[in-house]
Amino acid sequence: MKAQYSLEFVEQARVKVYSRGNRSIRSVADELNVSYHTLKHWIKKKSLDKSEVSASKEKRPQDWSSEEQLTALHETHGLSEEALHGWCRQHGLFAHHLSSWKAAFCVDGKGGGSATTSEMRGLKAEIEQLKRSVLRKDKALAEAAALLILQKKFQALWEDEVK
Repeated sequence: MKAQYSLEFVEQARVKVYSRGNRSIRSVADELNVSYHTLKHWIKKKSLDKSEVSASKEKRPQDWSSEEQLTALHETHGLSEEALHGWCRQHGLFAHHLSSWKAAFCVDGKGGGSATTSEMRGLKAEIEQLKRSVLRKDKALAEAAALLILQKKFQALWEDEVK
């Protein structure tokens, strides 16, 4: 006959296994008068349940919208370092994500939307075009200055010979 265990007993058994110190899982199972394999199954089942829940509710830092980032910054503002790290663990982030978001909001004009990649490419192309134009004009100006100097020297030579 299969023994029925209450959910509370199963949870207490898991807690005992996790806080067993240097004892083996088998010794904890013997102490609780439970089969070793049953106890291993409970632990394995719990870890699978946790991973499924955490995978479904967690999202990557890149997936956070600007509004969510701003809310996160607002919630964590003024927290002690320990409380901040606890909040970050709870939401699947690291403190450096919050720092980079804060820096991005400061750079973007106090929370204005960030430029898209196509806008960035367009701006970079425009900057390159302007740099080429300035370089071309600098060369033309240097050439004109050189011709002017040569012209003045040539006139100065002819004036000396005419006298």
